[in-house]
Amino acid sequence: MAVVKARPFPRPLPAPPPSTPSEVQRLAQFVTAVGADALSPGARKQLLIRVLDTLGVAIAAQEAHPIRAIRELTESLGPSGPATMIGGGWSAPDRVAFYNTALSRYLDYMDSYLAPGETCHPSDNLGAVLAAAETAGTSGSEFLIALAVAYQVQAQLSDVAPVRARGFDHTVQGAYAVAAGVSRALGLTAEQTSNAIAISGTANNALRVTRTGDLSHWKGLAYPQVAKEGVHAALLARAGITGPRLVFEGNKGFRETIAGNFEIDWAAEDLNRVLGTVVKRYNAEIHSQTAIEAAVEIARRPGFEAERVRKVTVTTFQVAFDIIGGGEEGDKHSINTKEEADHSLPYLLAVALLDGAVEPAQFAPGRIVGDDVQRLLRLVEVRPDDGFTARFPAEMPSSVEVELEDGSRLSAQASSFRRSVSDPLDWNAAMAKYRGLVTPFAGVSLTNEIADAVVHLGDGPVTDLTRLLGAVPREHRRARGGTAATGSGGQLRRPG
Repeated sequence: MAVVKARPFPRPLPAPPPSTPSEVQRLAQFVTAVGADALSPGARKQLLIRVLDTLGVAIAAQEAHPIRAIRELTESLGPSGPATMIGGGWSAPDRVAFYNTALSRYLDYMDSYLAPGETCHPSDNLGAVLAAAETAGTSGSEFLIALAVAYQVQAQLSDVAPVRARGFDHTVQGAYAVAAGVSRALGLTAEQTSNAIAISGTANNALRVTRTGDLSHWKGLAYPQVAKEGVHAALLARAGITGPRLVFEGNKGFRETIAGNFEIDWAAEDLNRVLGTVVKRYNAEIHSQTAIEAAVEIARRPGFEAERVRKVTVTTFQVAFDIIGGGEEGDKHSINTKEEADHSLPYLLAVALLDGAVEPAQFAPGRIVGDDVQRLLRLVEVRPDDGFTARFPAEMPSSVEVELEDGSRLSAQASSFRRSVSDPLDWNAAMAKYRGLVTPFAGVSLTNEIADAVVHLGDGPVTDLTRLLGAVPREHRRARGGTAATGSGGQLRRPG
């Protein structure tokens, strides 16, 4: 019988004496001490845009079947508590963190942070930080600092301690980030914060199988689970429960068992990593954005007919191939569910060529199983290119070539997209996406009130925002027999 040897990892560093701060204690000192001056005006503006964008995506997800099931479960466990559920109702902050994060995550239309060995979605922290801020009666300005803390921690850990290649999910770094942001929102002491982060980080080391093979609802619910547990860890720490002081550097800690050695000088950190995130242009996995852009360009050319396509060849970078192109995370041509569709480059290219768009409508159950898209996705071949791979993550180069029945070929390429780091989303474009998602649920007036509350987050309590989120109807206005309002509505002051 063969003996399976564990992968070698560097031995942990000697434990610092109790009088010397451990790494999680140094992180906690950063979390509790960092001030508003660490958030530059440009970063603050982009953070407000991320809040707006995340809330828009969340509101638009309310009718999804998994979301309805989670809401029913949450309400059955006790429909009362200090935190507001988007769409109305209240519950305990950890349960609300799960529900609201599930909303913002379900459509897979949120922001992204691209590191060389990891990709994460820092806006996944908003639901937990908002629930904690409301519970603590926090100001809107302090909520923004807490959210910026979560962005900073998750991005930094994704850069220096990627875990995907070792079989773990990107939510692993999120366990530290969400606990950090929630601790700041709750106003915990440095000692309480270090315990909260240690508890959350020790207890939430998720497997990458979440996003490989046949995808389940858990693909969109893995981070909501971490959000819930991060809030609960912070509440435990506030009640006096301690966590492992050496969660990072200790014997069998994060470094030794999962990430390998890395160093972060938390005292040197600011709150500007939100500037390194991107907002999706298309409702699809982040690494697909440039390939979709190329396909949409082809679809809009005069005379193009998707029915005449014989073959589609997509050339892209290795990470895109591995995650959504049929590489190491499994075949992407057998597509039957929303979770499979938004993580399948063949499906995304097929529907882009057919519809000229990839929005929530392209993931309706009937659209996913449509004969036209099912036929076309089987004609899509995805292959990685070493040259393209070398340009990632600074760029996401992709090319699409379509061969038609008569032997003619159409091709297009893209290496970046509007809403990328080099071309960040501005307030007007953010409002256009937000209005398209929210107005069918909330109507023009409430849609604009919520946006205005985001703009003014620094001027009053965070409850000015959560009160409006609780007033959003749970169902699409057209589904209730009404008429969805359209148009730009009133003029809103842009964030400075």
